Amino acid sequence: MIPGYARTAFLGGLLFVAASTASYAEDQSLEELAVVLNIVSRVVEPNQQIVWDQTNNRVTLPGVPVRMKLVGANLVVVLQFTLYREKSGRKLLVAQGQILVDIPNQGMSYQTTIETIPMEYGEQIYFFPLGQADSPEEARIEIQVALLPYTPETALLETSSRESE
Repeated sequence: MIPGYARTAFLGGLLFVAASTASYAEDQSLEELAVVLNIVSRVVEPNQQIVWDQTNNRVTLPGVPVRMKLVGANLVVVLQFTLYREKSGRKLLVAQGQILVDIPNQGMSYQTTIETIPMEYGEQIYFFPLGQADSPEEARIEIQVALLPYTPETALLETSSRESE
C-alpha cells in the first residue's frame, strides 16, 4: 500500500504531466499529436526459440491508453501503455502491467507494475511482465515498444493489423 503522502505526490505529479500535456496539445492538430506505438510481443522458450510472436501498430494520442491482454494456460497479463508529451516536447511513456499467475501447488499470484519511461521516436523499450529470466534456461515473455511519428503509412499499418487479428 502506498502511504498517503507518497500517493498525494504521485497524483500531483500525474496531474502536472496531464496539465502540461493538455496545454501543449491546444496548439497542435490531431494529426500533429498522433503517434504510433509499435508493440512486439514474444514468448521465448529456454532454448531461445521464439514460440509466439505478434506485432501490433496502434495509432494513439497523448493521454489515450493503448491496452493489450496476453492469456495463457496459467497466466493473464494485462498491459496499458500511455504516452504523454510535456510542453518542452519531451515524451513520457507510462507502462502499467497486471499479472495473474496460477502457480502449481501454491495458488494464484497477483502482481502490478508501473514505470514511467522517457522516450524518443525510434527508440525501443523492452518490458518484461514476468521479470527478466535469471538464466538462459528459463522461458520469458518480452514486450518491445517503439514510438513512431504518425504518417499515413503507419496509419495503414494500424488498420491492416487490426483486420488480421
